[in-house]
Amino acid sequence: MSLLEINHMKKSFGEVEVLKDISMKVEEGEVFGIIGPSGSGKSTLLRCATGLETPDSGEIHYNGTFGLVFQNFNLFPHFSVLKNIVDAPLRVQKRNKEEVYKEARELLKKMGLADKENAYPFQLSGGQQQRVSIARALAMKPDILFFDEPTSALDPELTGEILKVIKDLAAEHMTMVIVTHEMNFAKNVSNHIIFMDGGVIALQGTPEEVFGSDNERMKEFLGKFAEN
Repeated sequence: MSLLEINHMKKSFGEVEVLKDISMKVEEGEVFGIIGPSGSGKSTLLRCATGLETPDSGEIHYNGTFGLVFQNFNLFPHFSVLKNIVDAPLRVQKRNKEEVYKEARELLKKMGLADKENAYPFQLSGGQQQRVSIARALAMKPDILFFDEPTSALDPELTGEILKVIKDLAAEHMTMVIVTHEMNFAKNVSNHIIFMDGGVIALQGTPEEVFGSDNERMKEFLGKFAEN
C-alpha cells in the first residue's frame, strides 16, 4: 500500500526551477532514500512533501500521518527532554496523559536516554539531541517518518549512533523517507533510492540498481564521494 504518492510536483524560487516534474511513491514499510549533489532539490522535495513549502503545481496524496526529524534538532530549549517529547501528543493530539508519559519514557529508553528525561537540550551532545528529536517525532505515532540530513550537524563520532537508531527503526519496518549524504548508509538501509540531479529524478531503483548503474552522472557523483 502506498502511504505517500507525489504526482508531477514542481517548485521554483524566483527564476530558479528547483523541482521539475517530480513523481514518486513510498510504500508501507519501505525505507526510501533520497541522494544527490547539493542543490539538486533533495531538501526542497522533502519540505514540499511535509508542507513546509508549497509546491507550485502537482499533487501530494497521503494515506496516513507523517513526522519530521530536522537536521538541526529543533528542540524547545526551555523544555526538558521529557516535555519536548510529550508536549505535542498532549496538546495537539489530546491523548491520555499517563499513556503519553509512559510511551515517552519507553522511547527514551529505546534511544538510550532513559537517564536524561529531566535534562535540557543544552546539556546534551548533538547525537543525544538528535535522538530526542527522533523520539519526539515517534511520540506522535506517524505512519511515515521523514529525515532531512539527520547526521549533517554531527561530527563523525556521533553520526554512527544516529545511523544505528535509524537502522533499528528500519528493522521494525518503520516507513521512512531519508535525505542523506551518507552513501554507505543509504545503500545499506534503503529498499528504494532516488538519485536527484538538477531538480529531476535522474535515476531510481533498488540500492543495487542505483549504485551499480552505468548512468554517467551517478558514476561522477559517486566518484566525488570516493575522493572525499
